[in-house]
Amino acid sequence: MNYTIQNLAKLSGISTRTLRYYDEIRLLSPTRSNSNGYRLYGKEEVDKLQHILFYRELGIPLADIGKILSDKDFNSAAALEWHLKSLIAKRGQLDALITNVKKTISTMKGTSTMTDKEKFEGFEKMIADNEEQYGSEIRQKYGNAAVDGSNAKLKGMTKEQYAVVENLSAELNATLKAAFEQGDPASELAQKACELHKKWLCCFWDSYSREAHIGIAQMYVDDPRFTAYYDKIAPGCAVFLRDALLIYCKI
Repeated sequence: MNYTIQNLAKLSGISTRTLRYYDEIRLLSPTRSNSNGYRLYGKEEVDKLQHILFYRELGIPLADIGKILSDKDFNSAAALEWHLKSLIAKRGQLDALITNVKKTISTMKGTSTMTDKEKFEGFEKMIADNEEQYGSEIRQKYGNAAVDGSNAKLKGMTKEQYAVVENLSAELNATLKAAFEQGDPASELAQKACELHKKWLCCFWDSYSREAHIGIAQMYVDDPRFTAYYDKIAPGCAVFLRDALLIYCKI
């Protein structure tokens, strides 16, 4: 079945403006015209839009989605298997955190009790999911000892220590966003963001090295899953942080 832009927008739940933007950036374009001159989307475009929306939901930037879908080795069935695995992992993580929050609320109301271990059950699930999704790559790059040590530090955190990490993460992201808006990776604010990033890493790393810091910064750029996290702060933020860290780690 073929669809006009209005019909596809209604079917997919996204706006015609978004579809026109996808056409402008050559991410998704209609390829057929009917007798009235309207450009139409066919089955291939509908299937491609489904992949785009899956990747977008997982936080992957549009530029990276375009590269993935245009790759000559792109396999639709394999991509859907990956989407399913990622969404199940995301659902499991959210379910664990929801349960954690519900227990915490009940404890605050005095209707139940919660052990210190239970307070971190959702985060243990997060560690397990991160291990499943990124573990093989990280272990290959940094070694088993480094990854196991990082996981152990996170699992062993007290409530107060975890709060410090959360506050540090929020300060880092706010500083990075402000520095990005200035546009100079060598600026005082950008270098402050790098220092905060080092402090944040050291909450998980047993030892610090400039080489490892640069390596992880490059991974933020090379791997679209990591790029997506920083580009939520501002599009292009992952590259900006990498460039700022290259300066910071050579000082």
